[in-house]
Amino acid sequence: MISVGIDVSKGKSTVCILKPGGEVIKPPFDMVHAVENLDFLVSLINSFDEETRVVLEDTGHYHIPVASYLSSHGIFVCCVNALRMKKFCAQSIRRAKTDKIDAVRIASFGITYWSELTRAYDAPDTYGELRFLARQYYQITSILVKAKVNLSNLLDQVMPDISNLLQNQKDNHKLTEFVDRYIHFQTILDMGEKKFTADYCKWAKKKGYRCNERKAAEIFALAQNGIPSLPNSQSVKIAVREAIKLIHSTEESRNTILAQMQEICKTLPEYSVVRDMNCIGDVLAPRIIAEIGDVRRFKNKHSLIAYAGIDAPPYQSGAFNASERKISKRGNSYLRKTGYEIMQSLIQHKPIDDPVYDFIQKKRSEGKCGKEAMIAGLNKFLRVYYGKVMQLYSK
Repeated sequence: MISVGIDVSKGKSTVCILKPGGEVIKPPFDMVHAVENLDFLVSLINSFDEETRVVLEDTGHYHIPVASYLSSHGIFVCCVNALRMKKFCAQSIRRAKTDKIDAVRIASFGITYWSELTRAYDAPDTYGELRFLARQYYQITSILVKAKVNLSNLLDQVMPDISNLLQNQKDNHKLTEFVDRYIHFQTILDMGEKKFTADYCKWAKKKGYRCNERKAAEIFALAQNGIPSLPNSQSVKIAVREAIKLIHSTEESRNTILAQMQEICKTLPEYSVVRDMNCIGDVLAPRIIAEIGDVRRFKNKHSLIAYAGIDAPPYQSGAFNASERKISKRGNSYLRKTGYEIMQSLIQHKPIDDPVYDFIQKKRSEGKCGKEAMIAGLNKFLRVYYGKVMQLYSK
């Protein structure tokens, strides 16, 4: 058997080829991620008469071009969890670290755990595309959150407490559209109460909002008592309007990605099953499917729970046997986040005769705090999800 260890980095990799006993077939050498270099590696691997397996570390996305190219040429490729590889490489007493040393250690991992190596899972294009879009969704959401925080900070300086007065409106855009029109409390005061009330009612009617003179009076009173810390200058107006534009454009981008995720999910057989589960709507359904992927790749429901990182591994030594263990958190953090949102939705809507919600209430009655009960509910949810989707595929 021959182990090909590849230490992957951005744009290039270091390759080392070993046989059992530490015999070096090919000492470490650098390879740029280009077709010519990868073709050379493919030819080199195919030239060996013995079974050859390629081992590399799962580095997020740097390893994908190498792994997919080699797999497409029929070569056995195993992508090892980064934490597991780190612990294996840390066994050495010396702490030296170079790309060449890492390539040797990765190849040694392949020799040591030869019987445990598994081919890199080639997810169907649909699940792969869905997960890619989900990652973009989360990136844009993080930008949107920062943009909203920035606008909130600006409003504290130009229209203090205006958010508290308008935040309960059903349309979330009313606040930003109002601020975009008036910008600063001084603008409202310069208009005078009578003129502002008429202008506000005319604007609200045009935008489709409820025309309310009482609300206009409250806003004018707030402007009279408020103390803005920024002047009503052109620079401030530009900053506020650009902050609002950023929020609207980011929301539009996120909605476009979510719509595409929904269209892809509708082609999957499990979408209707997941959509019928309580408190999972058009937003959460594509996200949970994207993070779980093809459920058939999990050996059982416990594997799915471990993948989410909410399993509590046993700890026993001698006569000691730990009875209370924390969740491992060694899994898909995006799956945990999405699952937690589903639990929050269940608690908010309180569906009748829902096994997951009833399980959360049971844990609460046993004295578990809210977060612990929700994690237990997520554990139950994943087991239900696994059972329903697997039953669908078994038909």
